[in-house]
Amino acid sequence: MKTINLSEQNTVLNRFVSELRDVEIQKDSMRFRRNIERIGEIMAYEISKTLNYFPLETVTPLGTSVTNVPSDPIVIGTILRAGLVYHHGFLNCFDQAENAFVSAYRKYRENHQSFHVHIEYIASPRIEDKILILTDPMLATGGSMDLSYQALLTKGQPKHIHIATIIASRQAIGYCEQNFPKDRTTIWAAAIDPELNEYAYIIPGLGDAGDLAYGEKE
Repeated sequence: MKTINLSEQNTVLNRFVSELRDVEIQKDSMRFRRNIERIGEIMAYEISKTLNYFPLETVTPLGTSVTNVPSDPIVIGTILRAGLVYHHGFLNCFDQAENAFVSAYRKYRENHQSFHVHIEYIASPRIEDKILILTDPMLATGGSMDLSYQALLTKGQPKHIHIATIIASRQAIGYCEQNFPKDRTTIWAAAIDPELNEYAYIIPGLGDAGDLAYGEKE
């Protein structure tokens, strides 16, 4: 299994991540959402370099041109709700991809410090022998990602899994490395942070991505 930390590269992606973390810039929810979308577009471009390609002949007004284009069928699978705008960034790049959505959320116990992840529903095409890109802006423990993947397996076995996140904890990276197929999984992160707090939020992280994108929930 390969883990790619894009923050180790000098790229404009780092500026968008920095703005997502900034407590002042976070007050502009439209800019927050757009930065998530931009990161999705850039990460999709990076993933596109790993796909299989075939030569496509195109007729122009003056002749013909041959261009290598992706041949792999792609399904973009996203965990609701902060993942919606992130998903849109990937779809801007992979505009012919199929789409899957998973409702997964933390169900806190009475002490509000422990929780279990609850899967409510999935909406997905068949994923058999396709490239599955699982997107979630924040990869804190890895539990939601794993359970979402297990739910999607009811639609078939993907050819390859790309786990795409903006900020991951080292704990979540380790969890995914242990629980996803090692020979068919690649993890992509725009940044990897060192730890989780007692509420399983990533430190330094950026806060609650869903609330910052769409407003606070009860």
